[in-house]
Amino acid sequence: MNEMMMNRICMVFIPILMLLGCGTSTPTFYTLSAMGSGPTGGGLGIGVGPVILAEYLNRQNLMVKTSENQIEASANHLWAGDLRHSVSRVISVNLGSELNTGNVRSYPWRGDGEIDYQVTMDIHEFVAANDGYAHLHASWRVFAMPERRLVSSETFVAREPVKETTFEAMIAAQSRLLARFSNVIADCIRKHQ
Repeated sequence: MNEMMMNRICMVFIPILMLLGCGTSTPTFYTLSAMGSGPTGGGLGIGVGPVILAEYLNRQNLMVKTSENQIEASANHLWAGDLRHSVSRVISVNLGSELNTGNVRSYPWRGDGEIDYQVTMDIHEFVAANDGYAHLHASWRVFAMPERRLVSSETFVAREPVKETTFEAMIAAQSRLLARFSNVIADCIRKHQ
């Protein structure tokens, strides 16, 4: 790794790592954001979920990957809710926008009667790292409903630059990754309609 890259990494993540250890009395809560509000009304029925998180992600603390085998948890920078539900909500809204449908449900839903396609996913990695990027690695499947026929099983691996040295910028980069992920899923569903 060249010196310029090392300096960039240090400038981006040393302040964040310092924040990880700072003990402020009031926690700060964060939420992922969707690409927009998504349409309302009917349309193609999409069910999103279940979403399964890697065990180390299944907690309220924001996580920063500090080396290949080390993750730091922030004590006072926390997800505003359950990360699984947040990922499912954002992908649902994004898919609604991408596929122009207001008929998108997050798991669990009541009955499969209105669901044309179900998207399930396993999130293996969803963190900001010391390389200046947020990373997303997910395995995902699309099933045609109601017969639950597997139409696609794929892997999504991508990274997105973290533009500032703040936790908010980390979450914004993770939201952009989910938008890119949603776009790939929507393309797959369009292909199989």
